[in-house]
Amino acid sequence: MREQMADRSGLRGDCGNCFGLCCVALPFARSADFAIDKAAGRPCPNLGEDHRCGIHTRLRQEGFTGCTVYDCFGAGQKVSQVTFGGRDRRSGDRAHARRMVEVFPVVRQLHELLWYLTEALALPAARPVVPRLRTALEKTEALTRGTPEELTALDVPAHRRDVNVLLLKVSELARAGRSGRGKDRRNADLMGARLRGADLRAADLRGAYLIAADLTGADLRGADLIGADLRDADLTDADLTGAFFLTQPQVDAARGSAGTRLPESVTRPAHWTAGL
Repeated sequence: MREQMADRSGLRGDCGNCFGLCCVALPFARSADFAIDKAAGRPCPNLGEDHRCGIHTRLRQEGFTGCTVYDCFGAGQKVSQVTFGGRDRRSGDRAHARRMVEVFPVVRQLHELLWYLTEALALPAARPVVPRLRTALEKTEALTRGTPEELTALDVPAHRRDVNVLLLKVSELARAGRSGRGKDRRNADLMGARLRGADLRAADLRGAYLIAADLTGADLRGADLIGADLRDADLTDADLTGAFFLTQPQVDAARGSAGTRLPESVTRPAHWTAGL
């Protein structure tokens, strides 16, 4: 049995303590997920002077589904309140605003790694590598508290590679003790795949493309879902109990039902039952 999930409340977005950084820093293109084009560094036209979204309660209806499935893992409030000490992008010169836009994606990546590392520490099977996990967690947390100059100069891909080696080991340890076939579907192209009722217990689905896949009633217990693309995947009545490295944005991007069984680390999206 999995130990009680470690507290990750600080690794979830807190828009009340953020200056709407995701609405400024990130680019998006007109598509099924976004109603308009927006360049990186340009404020979304729906962003108000109070750093709040003017259509937050109508995002899906207005064509901004992509916004509803995004989570900064707490990077927004870290950059707003810690890195820049509560000074928003309009309280300084253009260089200050530019640095905030540059720093936010860096800290967001680091916070995502903190999410995975914190979860890994809560997995009983990871005990053999707990000291290494704690070291990686402490180092990553320390990096998030760097100066703007230190953060923009950080080699994030190199740090991610180092952490990923450790997370791969955790995945092997966790899945080794699970019953099931443990299929290797890492980075597999499963877009639109018919996997209704599939036995995917303890499967390696790291980075798998499961866009619009039919996973109705599939057994995903103990599967590694880190980086799996679940956009529009049908998880109706699927069992994801004990699945690990699953994030809220992945779940929010999928479709599901009241019968979908989820890990304790994520919550059931409201739109699953609202028909949106």
